[in-house]
Amino acid sequence: MLKCIAHSMSNAEIAAHLVVSEKTVKGHVSNILSKLHLADRTQAAIYAWKEELVRKEE
Repeated sequence: MLKCIAHSMSNAEIAAHLVVSEKTVKGHVSNILSKLHLADRTQAAIYAWKEELVRKEE
């Protein structure tokens, strides 16, 4: 899910990609932001790139 956020996917795109509901995606995104002490999706994307959870090739 964090990789999808880092690749600028919307909740609807993430839901379709992972075959889950948008409500599930919203819940997971909220949990990720809370657990990582991040304010928004932009910070989550930056975190994923800094921690090398995603690569340009993906």
